[in-house]
Amino acid sequence: MDRIDAMKVFVATLDEGSLAGASRRLGRSPAAVSRAIAFLEEHVGTALLHRTTRTIKLSEAGERYAAACRRILTDLEEADLLIAGERSAPRGLLTITAPVAAGQDMLQPIIDEFVDRYPAVSVRLNMLDRPVSLIDEGMDLALRIAHLPDSTLVAIPVGEVRRVVAASPRYLAKHPPITDPADLAQHQIISMTHFGLDSWSFPPPNGSTIPRVVQFTPRFIVNSIQAAVASAVAGHGVTRMFSYHVAEQVKEGTLKIVLSDNEPAPLPVHLLTPHGRLAVPKVRAFVDFATPRLRKHFTQSQRITTRN
Repeated sequence: MDRIDAMKVFVATLDEGSLAGASRRLGRSPAAVSRAIAFLEEHVGTALLHRTTRTIKLSEAGERYAAACRRILTDLEEADLLIAGERSAPRGLLTITAPVAAGQDMLQPIIDEFVDRYPAVSVRLNMLDRPVSLIDEGMDLALRIAHLPDSTLVAIPVGEVRRVVAASPRYLAKHPPITDPADLAQHQIISMTHFGLDSWSFPPPNGSTIPRVVQFTPRFIVNSIQAAVASAVAGHGVTRMFSYHVAEQVKEGTLKIVLSDNEPAPLPVHLLTPHGRLAVPKVRAFVDFATPRLRKHFTQSQRITTRN
């Protein structure tokens, strides 16, 4: 059996979450999928997967081997496409990762347009609120909202976002004014893990180098941005979000930004891709397609929330 082909079956099984899913995706029988994985396990001399009747789970060795397989298959695909040169039309599976809210609000509409424009390309969008190693997990692109460490990844800037504090006009009318971060201690806080469950940090006051940290006991803790925004719009408290999360509500007047003079410096937003992947037609096509649309989105969001 061809080892590269068996690696493709192994990775497809992980992506689909089951042997049956890999069978459907690859157009092979479940027995053929099982034989391919058994071939790899015999080759490496250890179990790669723990199987039950409904689920599969990587063994410790399987996790390391899966990362290696993804790198190898990505490199092979890149080599094939590079030989074909720029004349090649974008084709194949494009894998992208992004934070959940950004993936839903920004990337999904762009991806919908993109696949209509490029029918030979299919897209897998993996939305996770944690950093993903593009190389280890075989991803083509990531949307990242953060200051980036030095790395070999290629970063294309697409905008920046502010960390804003917001509440509904109805809530603000019924509660004490919020003109200083310390005022938050008197208010009902809707908190999320991303932005601090029981404290929020603000820039140092004039003459100091120590950030201001406001402690609070939240009235509502939630791990969904949509739920936190909805609760704030309904007048149940004050929340902290990225500016693009609340741009629509600010525009409609259902939320109002407070403490704008005390916001931390904006965070940059980039599209990231492993070095060399921009030469792959499907990756280059998506970057060229998505970059101006993302920049327009972030510019409009900044304009709306700054005007508030």
